[in-house]
Amino acid sequence: MAKVSPGEFVNQVKTEASKIVWPTGRETVMTAVMVVIMTTLLGLFFFGIDTFFGAIVQWLLGFASGRG
Repeated sequence: MAKVSPGEFVNQVKTEASKIVWPTGRETVMTAVMVVIMTTLLGLFFFGIDTFFGAIVQWLLGFASGRG
């Protein structure tokens, strides 16, 4: 690996940093809204699955103990 002087390194960093394309404020808000929507939907989905399987386990435990 080639050795680079500190000044040249700073110049390279500035050059690379100028290539960064930052999202607009609208893009950032839209992405945040989509993240909130998707996490809410996934949370509700997994809550439903957990409730369903919890009910099955409770039924099986009750059945195994002779109460079901």
